[in-house]
Amino acid sequence: MQIPPEGQPAYGMQLPIQSQSTLYAEPWEAGAGPDDLVEIARAADTAGFAYLASCDHVGVPRRLAPAMGTVWYDPVATLAFLVPVTRRVRLLSHVAVVGLRHPLVTAKQYATLDHLSGGRLILGVGAGHVREEFEALGVDFGRRGAVLDECVDALRAALGPDEFPSHHGKLYDFEGLGQRPRPAQERVPVWVGGSSPAAVRRAAVRGDGWLPQGDPRERLPEQIARIGRLREEAGATGPFTVGAITEPLYVGTPGWQVGRRTLTGSAEAIAESLRAYGAMGVDQIQVRFRSRSRSELTDQMAAFGVGVAPLLG
Repeated sequence: MQIPPEGQPAYGMQLPIQSQSTLYAEPWEAGAGPDDLVEIARAADTAGFAYLASCDHVGVPRRLAPAMGTVWYDPVATLAFLVPVTRRVRLLSHVAVVGLRHPLVTAKQYATLDHLSGGRLILGVGAGHVREEFEALGVDFGRRGAVLDECVDALRAALGPDEFPSHHGKLYDFEGLGQRPRPAQERVPVWVGGSSPAAVRRAAVRGDGWLPQGDPRERLPEQIARIGRLREEAGATGPFTVGAITEPLYVGTPGWQVGRRTLTGSAEAIAESLRAYGAMGVDQIQVRFRSRSRSELTDQMAAFGVGVAPLLG
């Protein structure tokens, strides 16, 4: 399955509930749980969403808990939970901090998820930013960029077709250890997250896609152009998916305060605004809807799928 589908713009979303940072979680999410996740996943499948995403934090230190919260579901468990209640929507880790774990452990988890889902995994990876997580797990926080670089290389091998993958690097060295089941996909897409110069370079040279983090619209063309230059210089070929995270959305006229940055209005007005991303060279957009309940969220998702999505092209 190609992301985005050929000739069509793709749209995906981060799952609510599974991460509850005060920066973006809606109040109703605090009392939500597994049943709500199931209904939201089903709504995404029906509304044509390309992927659902889940974040990754092992633990949040007290100093960051007031802003980040401590509700962070495990991405592998969360995405696997949604496999039997969805048919087509892909499953994205946005992002897995793969440097916190040995690549063979990560490969075992995500290869199994891809196998169980019939090849619906997109492995999103990032360097991480919480020093205490790294220290607790015995990983050098200061070298997390170099760790991620080698993890991506090691995961390419460990998620490839070989039952007995091998990798010989500075940090990880393995061969002769069989891992089955293998992924259902011949090549699991690896999307690299982050907007620092190092992250953008990593995405361009090592990734199959880029997941920006907090780039405003006006900065994206410069970043996308840099990715193109870096890929050309590195001789990188093959499909590459450029992503963007849009402003919050509300389809229609809200009867409550949705925030000044939120895009609101008719399907046509929202689609016109979002088409600017495609004009920049963005292949897939990650959207987030303002909502006061699960039902309002799923109604927004349905309205987007029926009214906005057909106008994005």
